[in-house]
Amino acid sequence: MHTARMTRTRFGTAFARSDFGRLTAALVLAVAIGVVSLPWLERHFLAKTGVQGMDTLNLSVAGLRSALNRFEPLPALIAERPELARLLRNPANPLLFAQVNARLKETADRLEASDVYLMDKRGMTLAASSYLKDLSFVGKSFDYRPYFTESLAGLPSRYFALGTTSGERGYFYAAPVWEDAQVVGVLALKFTVDGFEDAWRSGPSELMVTDANGVVFMSSRQDWHFRTLAPLSADALEGIQRTRQYPPARLKPLAINSEPLNDRLTRVTATSDTRTEHFVESQTLLPDVGWRVHILSPAGPARTQALAVFGVYVMLVLLIGLALALVLSRRARILERLEVQRATQDLLERRVRERTADLNVANASLRTEVEERRSAEHRLRITQKELIQAGKLAALGQLSAAISHEINQPLAAVKSYADNAALLMDRERLPEARENLTRISKLADRIAAISGHLRNFARRPQEGIAAVDAAAVIDDAIELLGAKIKSRGAQIKFDRPAAPLFAMGGQLRLQQVMVNLLANALDATEDKDQPHIAVALSNENDIIKITVTDSGPGLSEAALAQVFDPFFTTKEPGKGLGLGLSISFNIVEDFGGHLRARNLDQGGAEFSVELPAAAPQGIAAQ
Repeated sequence: MHTARMTRTRFGTAFARSDFGRLTAALVLAVAIGVVSLPWLERHFLAKTGVQGMDTLNLSVAGLRSALNRFEPLPALIAERPELARLLRNPANPLLFAQVNARLKETADRLEASDVYLMDKRGMTLAASSYLKDLSFVGKSFDYRPYFTESLAGLPSRYFALGTTSGERGYFYAAPVWEDAQVVGVLALKFTVDGFEDAWRSGPSELMVTDANGVVFMSSRQDWHFRTLAPLSADALEGIQRTRQYPPARLKPLAINSEPLNDRLTRVTATSDTRTEHFVESQTLLPDVGWRVHILSPAGPARTQALAVFGVYVMLVLLIGLALALVLSRRARILERLEVQRATQDLLERRVRERTADLNVANASLRTEVEERRSAEHRLRITQKELIQAGKLAALGQLSAAISHEINQPLAAVKSYADNAALLMDRERLPEARENLTRISKLADRIAAISGHLRNFARRPQEGIAAVDAAAVIDDAIELLGAKIKSRGAQIKFDRPAAPLFAMGGQLRLQQVMVNLLANALDATEDKDQPHIAVALSNENDIIKITVTDSGPGLSEAALAQVFDPFFTTKEPGKGLGLGLSISFNIVEDFGGHLRARNLDQGGAEFSVELPAAAPQGIAAQ
């Protein structure tokens, strides 16, 4: 009997060792599979990063196209002015010289162009918008520029180059000046590209634009300016030197190695004297100007993600292995304990019959405890998975709701202007229809800019902030809500100050705040027969204060305490997401100001925006 018990014990120990061996082999195999899959996982995240970069690339290309299309027809229109031909016939007339210079400066300021200048048939600049500057174009000859020679032949022309006078990179448009069916001079317009690069630098990716020779003439990194993607041919270098397009000393190839990632993306390694960087590149061609726009998204985050996923996978494998090892260990201990109990029971069977029942109860209790613990572990894993899934859904819901709220108002305005434009065209009221189309274009630009709002909320305070005409912003917001104001029969009183008041902020985002406040005021007074809304603008101790008051029922104490919380709303279901005031609060705080709410003694609610006052020398871009 003792021999049989020893045999059963050795068999249980050997069985446990066999289970642990198989478990160890399975864990090693799982980790090996993860190591083999790591390169594929890295390529997956690199491709995902490249696809995200293509979205940014499309937005950047759209901005470039918009600027090119905006300036392209202007030189030909300006060249039709009769005083230009008169000055070309009589360049020694001082009154005509002063008049043309002043008109060109006014034109450049209005169009936000860098320079507008007039050249005679020799290429000599007779008048320019920069006539008052130290580095004036007046008296400088540009006969070596291709845009001059092509326009002198009677064709409109355009050209990108580094300015030999101003030292600024710019895109030049030129058109011939005609008189009696003859070309008597050339009118040129230049706009700089620094604004595009400043916007590109705010993102995580690097952007650059190359010409047909592979020269980088625009880039988010200044050290890449005028570098080349490959060594230039002798003919290309001779053409650049002849037209003085770029500084020859800087035309050196970048240390860049590329390898295909897929049919649309490329892995790029850029080496400099101080570091080596890895990117995922995508590019697109602007065929009408011969430019190629590249975006290089950092590959580091993709590699980090791949390693993180691999690390999570290894941790899960180890946790599962540990859990199985604990189960096997517990099972082995239970088997050994049962064997000991059986041996003791056999040995003391006749002497301790009374205690046998207690031992059976203890065994049953132990089995119940094991099952309960296994069940608790199972429920815990299920609960953890449900919490993770709920967190994902909540984040996705918040992001979708924010984007929907951001673009809903401009899209509604675009539809309204489009419908009105169709009616005006049917009635042959073309100037008014053209004005509506212009507004639609501006709203389309605004929708394109809205995609950067979420990034603007997270960036460091005071970035992209300049002087904003607060009265003009309020006028734009009231005009944008004109249809809703008219449909409600509301009266909006704007207490306009005598002189313009400038506040520190962003034109587009401050307009969004005013639209949100006015729309909420309209919703608060929708039950009134004659809704009244008042808007006041004042300067109190260098603080620009904008107040919006309504004749509605006001806010309860509970609502007033959480009115700026995300997803809090007092509107009926389906009429609001509760995001407008929260977004407005963050925008105003980003400007260095405050957004406050209170109830009025005579009834209704008042929302006030307080912003730092500013001098009018800056113009906010967003």
